[in-house]
Amino acid sequence: MKETFEKDRFIVSVKVGPKGQITIPKEAREMFDIKEGESLLVMGDKNRGGLAIMKTDAFYALMEDNK
Repeated sequence: MKETFEKDRFIVSVKVGPKGQITIPKEAREMFDIKEGESLLVMGDKNRGGLAIMKTDAFYALMEDNK
């Protein structure tokens, strides 16, 4: 898949390694300020066939705002 980099969006293809790991590309880590050791939340919806990755603190802040 062709990489696309815009000011507020990011899409790129990554491969899953033998241990089920993926590498988050440097451009995405920089865009979302993801640091080594930081916790991420992986959410999935089998019916929609997809996964989403979000910073844990951003998720909890979003949930707090929606109270």
